[in-house]
Amino acid sequence: MKRAGVLAVSLPLTLALIGLTAALAPAERTLGGNLRLVLLHGAWVWSGKLFFAAAGLCGLAALIRPTGWADWSRALGWCALFFWLTYLPLSLLVQRQNWGGIFWDEPRWRIPFTFGVVAVLLQGGLAMLDRPRWTALANAVFGGALWLALGRAENILHPDSPVAGSASAAIQLSFGLLLGLALLAGAQIAWLLRGATGKAP
Repeated sequence: MKRAGVLAVSLPLTLALIGLTAALAPAERTLGGNLRLVLLHGAWVWSGKLFFAAAGLCGLAALIRPTGWADWSRALGWCALFFWLTYLPLSLLVQRQNWGGIFWDEPRWRIPFTFGVVAVLLQGGLAMLDRPRWTALANAVFGGALWLALGRAENILHPDSPVAGSASAAIQLSFGLLLGLALLAGAQIAWLLRGATGKAP
């Protein structure tokens, strides 16, 4: 079975498992059922961060040996962008449900939004230029800048680390399952993009 045929079955199945895992995740005394959306939101943003990091690492490898690594950097960059752009509206929904409104100046929203805009322009421009080494270098720089900026970001309303700080094993397990399934879905998307005419868009 061809790559697209395999993914036509496995990717929807993975997404269905993500939805089921989120629906079955535990509630919490303070957030109630809203915790399920918070866990999905956390898994989604971490997937985006990890795929941007993977795109950057492949980009560094491509600067030494472009064959293969440049295409993977491109595919992973587009995959990361998918997670990032779908995470942003999810973040707004989490704010409305848990904070009672949207705090536009929250660093954990403002910085990801800025990087999201830059990522769209960057990936679009790189796709038009179609220069593998430029794509590799740009993904490496972007991935490093994203992690650095988020690592230095302050929290105003956003909690520091709600899952790691939780005493509930069920909450941590649910988050781990959601993150693992999200990464599996992303790996399938990147694999599909890598196989499309030998490179991502």
